[in-house]
This record gives sequence, structure tokens and C-alpha cells, in this order.
Amino acid sequence: MTSSRTARRHPLLRTAVLVMAGALALGACGQAENLQGQADDDGGPTADARSGETAAADSGEVVTIRFAWWGSDTRHQLNEELIAAFEAEHPGIAVTPDYTDWGSYWDKLATQTAGGDTPDVLMQEERYLREYADRGVLADLTDHDIDTSAIDESILGSGEFDGGLWGIPTGVNVRVLMADPQGFAAAGVELPDDTAWTWDDYHDLMVAIAEGSDGYGAQDFGFIEPDLSVWARQRGQNLWDENGEIGFDAQTMAELWERSLALIEAGGAPPASLSLEVDAGGPEQSLLATNQGAVARFWTNQLEAISSAAGRDLVLLRYPGESEHERTGVFLKPAMALSMSAGSEHPEEAATFIDWMLNSPTAGEIILSDRGLPANMDVREHIMDRLSETEQQAAEFIAEVTDEVVDAPPAPPRGAGEVADLLARINEEVLFGQTTPQEGAERFIAEAAAITG
Repeated sequence: MTSSRTARRHPLLRTAVLVMAGALALGACGQAENLQGQADDDGGPTADARSGETAAADSGEVVTIRFAWWGSDTRHQLNEELIAAFEAEHPGIAVTPDYTDWGSYWDKLATQTAGGDTPDVLMQEERYLREYADRGVLADLTDHDIDTSAIDESILGSGEFDGGLWGIPTGVNVRVLMADPQGFAAAGVELPDDTAWTWDDYHDLMVAIAEGSDGYGAQDFGFIEPDLSVWARQRGQNLWDENGEIGFDAQTMAELWERSLALIEAGGAPPASLSLEVDAGGPEQSLLATNQGAVARFWTNQLEAISSAAGRDLVLLRYPGESEHERTGVFLKPAMALSMSAGSEHPEEAATFIDWMLNSPTAGEIILSDRGLPANMDVREHIMDRLSETEQQAAEFIAEVTDEVVDAPPAPPRGAGEVADLLARINEEVLFGQTTPQEGAERFIAEAAAITG
């Protein structure tokens, strides 16, 4: 369903910014992507979006705001083009770019916020959103004129906690199983009915592919947070609860590790040493991308890169178990989010810029799927014929499963980035037999609680 909420304006918030504790660097992680939204019938900005520029334009003055983001050179070029288009439509507002690569971004932002120099508009990632909101760095966007009515509530909810809206997702991805039909056919195995298959079906199919080919069924290099999240949600649990605490029990986690070990032992997935070596090479060196495996777990926005590396047309499948347990585990992953500084000296203009990026067809045409499939449904439809065939395939899959999404996972707590590293370490120990699944699960929960507590 879509939310009918439209944020309201409030007076300038002047919140004291606490010194950021520790470096907020996170190992390379996967997602960063799209924005867009609605406009008047003539394609121009909405009345609310125009309001922020009116006073400055009428007086002949130009208000300058700063916009911070991370990304590649391609994203930097797109954002420069985006800023130019916005300034052409809003002559009373100038936007100063402030960008760097992913790793440097968080160190730089921590320094800026500690010195009271937070950018007016900034990109956020879900693992850091609560960190900055709790420290009073971010404005509650419900207090500003930003239209979110064309964004599904199940994705909008990823930026909502503690009674406020601290980040608005720009685009969405979905966790999927990518499958190679040629690999299935070569092994004499049919593709599954992904609306009904179970985790036992998954195990049996991966083993059958390995037995019928020279490769493996699945690249099952242990699981990362999204895989654990889907597994837990299928069982009525969550990675984190509404209070930012662990939302699943040790038995649930142990059972997933037991399945991983069973698949390796049966030959359906490679041994731990090969799995970790392949994983270190990145998605384009995955078994699926190098035609040595038939299935791998990725995000929808990675389909084009992996299909290109594989030289084959791949298909997208739902996770096993979606119809097997209490509920579905699928969720819409915010590729990144737009936030505003609580201490901005120009909150109306900052809100106008955010609203335009989310709701302008012009912005959608520039960004396309750089930040994920647009979270704004109207903009998504507007740009669909401008996407590549593979991007359209991913978009159609997301549209197909969106109605199956029950809710948005609660926002991760402070320290979630460090927890991701903890999960990788213990996962390796379990795969190499250095600890049992149950012991590993109990230790993970205890140490994750200490990190985020």
C-alpha cells in the first residue's frame, strides 16, 4: 500500500551534535542506488516543492545548500547533472556538491558532524541511520514539506523509528536467488516453482545439479545479514527488533548454519575454503558469474553485472520457504536514503531539494537505476522504458513480489556495521568446524548485544 502522509514544515531545529564515537567505516557492502517522484500534470515541480524557492527568488537572493553523497565517478557525474537540472528549475537555490568514495564518506561525515558542519542534505545508509538520528544530527522529515505519498509504506518504514522519519529511501532492491537456466538444463534439472518450493527442495535441487554437472548447485559461502534476515522473517522473527535489539533466537540461527553445512557435505555447495576464496573476488568472480555454479544469492540491482560476466541470461527466483512457514521473508531493501541536517540554516530549501529528487520525473530520467529501482512508484513507471532489458527484468520481479512483503524490517541499531564483521568471522569458524552452529549462534547473539547495547 502507499502512504498518504505528506510531511509538514517546522521551525529550524538547532540540535547540539555530539562528537561521533569511533570511525564509522564499513567493509565494502553492496547497495547504493535510486530516487524520484511526482510532479504537477505539466511535469514541473509541485506547489510544495516550489514554496522553498519563492522567498529567495522574489528577493533576488540565492540560498546555497550543501549535498553530500558517496559513490563512483559515474554517480558523481549523474549528481552534477542532477544539481544543474534542479538549479535550472529553482533559480533561488544553489546546491554545492560534497562527495567522496564509500569508505571515506563515513569518516568525513563523522568529522563534519562533530564540528557542527553537517551537510544540509546527505545520503544515508540503513546501518548508520539510527546512529546519526540518535545523536540529534538528522531532522525529522515529517516536519517538512516532502511528499512521500507515492512511496510504498513497506519501504518508507525503513526510515521510521522513535516516532520520526529520519531518512527517505531513494530506491529499492530485493534479495533474490539468481539462477542460470543453462546450468540447470545441462545437469538435467528443471527450474523450481519459486512460489512453492521449500528449503528441502532447495537442498535436493542443488545436490542434483552438482551430481549432474562439473560444477556446483549453489554458491553457499555461508550467509550474510540479508540471508539471515529472510530466514528469520519467514519464522516470524527479525534481525533486529523495534528497540534495536537482536530479534531472533539462537536456534533459528543455528538451523540456518546447519543447512549450509549439510549442503556442503552433500556436495551441492563448494567446501568452505573455495567458497571464501570465491567470495573475496566479488560478485563478478562468483561461481554463477563464471559458469561454475547454477545459483547464487544476490540483490536485484546486481543482475546486469552478473549476467554480463556470465555471458548468459539469468532468471530471478524467490527464496525457498516463502510459502512454507509463518509468513514471507522478502523485504524491500532501501538502496540508500535521503536525510536532512537538523541544524540546517535553510531547511525549506533543503526540503525542496529532497522533494524534487524524490518526486520529479526529470530527476528520475537522470538517475534511472543508479540508486536502485526508484522508490517512488510514479517515477518508476515513468522511466521504465528507459531502462535496459536486464534492469526491466529486475523491476518486473520487484513489482511481482512487492505485494508479498508483509512489512519493513526494523532499522538496525548503532554499531550494526561492526556486527556485520562479527557475523562474517563466526560464520567462517562454523564453516571450518571450529565451533558448532549452536555455539556460534549463542556467541553471535551475546557479542552483537554487547556491540549495540
